[in-house]
Amino acid sequence: MAFWTQLGLLLWKNFTYRRRQTFQLLIEVAWPLFIFFILISVRLSYPPYEQHECHFPNKAMPSAGTLPWIQGIICNANNPCFRYPTPGESPGIVGNFNASIVSRLFSDAKRLLLYSQQDTSIKDVQKVLGKLRKLGNFS
Repeated sequence: MAFWTQLGLLLWKNFTYRRRQTFQLLIEVAWPLFIFFILISVRLSYPPYEQHECHFPNKAMPSAGTLPWIQGIICNANNPCFRYPTPGESPGIVGNFNASIVSRLFSDAKRLLLYSQQDTSIKDVQKVLGKLRKLGNFS
């Protein structure tokens, strides 16, 4: 059977079925129109407003490294919008959080975890803990 013959028979069958089910046909036509009119009424009641150009701070992806990714999440939690371009929008810049608290925390943790025998930072921590214990016993 040819394509156009099959299409004609299918449309004739659909038309016949729809003519017999008038209530269902009215619902199938009225429901999308009802939703469309709701969208039009919402659009008319809340007209669009003009907003300035918005620049968001850069957020590194996990493939850029753990530290830039965590800094992007913590430092930009509120997702602010700026009128001017942010420093991280330049190509090739992964993060602009070099002076942040998270960056210093991770550099200190890295220094403590990767210490050598000549490094005295662990001994300093032990001295501070000892003094804190004495202070707790004194109270």
